Amino acid sequence: MKKYELLATLKPNLDNDEADKIVAKVEEIVTGFGGKVDEIEKMGRKKLSFDVKGFRDGIMFVQKLSIPADKIVDFRRQLKLNENIIRTMFVELKK
Repeated sequence: MKKYELLATLKPNLDNDEADKIVAKVEEIVTGFGGKVDEIEKMGRKKLSFDVKGFRDGIMFVQKLSIPADKIVDFRRQLKLNENIIRTMFVELKK
């Protein structure tokens, strides 16, 4: 399994409990695909440099994770299906 980093931006109108549930749901999706989350960093509310789906700020978090290569497409699709996630950046970490 390769290591990846996911930076996700959530809708800013969510409270802390709802944001934590979404972060936990993403972790659950990763483990469901046979991967594991190594580290989670919650960055809190940040101002965005441009409008993303009509929002000027968002709640951001970073997850460092490992996931099988054949499950990446399905994982990214699951992220897009979550209406509370407004933007993601998913990159492979080099050794």
